[in-house]
Amino acid sequence: MHKAPKIALNNGVQVDQIGYGVYKVPPDTTHDLCTMALEVGYRTIDTAAMYGNEAGVGRAVNDAVGAGWLERNEVVVTTKLWNDDHGYDSTLRAFDASQKALGLDTVDLYLIHWPCPGKDQYVDTFRALEQLYHDGRVRAVGVSNFQLPHLERLLAETSVIPAVNQVELHPYLQQHELRQFHDTHGIRTQAWSPLGRGAILTDPVIGRIATELNRTPAQVVLRWHVQSGHLVIPKASSRDRIYSNLDVFGFELSQAHLAALQDLDRDTRFGSHPDKVN
Repeated sequence: MHKAPKIALNNGVQVDQIGYGVYKVPPDTTHDLCTMALEVGYRTIDTAAMYGNEAGVGRAVNDAVGAGWLERNEVVVTTKLWNDDHGYDSTLRAFDASQKALGLDTVDLYLIHWPCPGKDQYVDTFRALEQLYHDGRVRAVGVSNFQLPHLERLLAETSVIPAVNQVELHPYLQQHELRQFHDTHGIRTQAWSPLGRGAILTDPVIGRIATELNRTPAQVVLRWHVQSGHLVIPKASSRDRIYSNLDVFGFELSQAHLAALQDLDRDTRFGSHPDKVN
């Protein structure tokens, strides 16, 4: 079993640096894959209302706790509010639905999935997250896919600093300015699509480093995330991949390796641009 190091959020909640993401994991396989991930050593699982698999995530956690080999407080479960539910009251209703689907007394981390700037409701939406946080129904709140203007407005108009901003982040899209803003304000950077949806794994620079270190290209990229201080949530659908994605703490990238990976930045997105999602 591997264990990722814990990283403290700005309110003291401890989160594993590498978690297990279940984007596009079919609902009928979510329970078994999450159970496998927990057995391997993952202690953070990331889902969302839009994924349609919250129930499988919650059932895997509850079954493991019920079987006695896992404590509920060991696991951080993240879910996210979908775009159709922006607004104060609708956010509270959507949270109730997610919590019921998960079957958990407390949600550990609740995020706004996209800012949806065209709706212009993300401030009121975040105020609902603040209420959930103050009521003790969530342990931490944050956002996903927020850009600098969205974050600056949140900090000016709300009182709880987001614990996390989960964004597309990989060597081809390194988001230096956004990460610097996060660091300045105590917001943790969490990478979704940390492997560039697999498209970057054939890059010759990554391949060369992987050969030098006798590691896979995916492990090299995940190690880059770890050494960069990111939280990261790779998806995997086989036990071997689930295991190998967590097996990145027994080696280090050199300064030359890090410099070579930094040079790969080309502002290439494989997912949607946050300003265009509403």
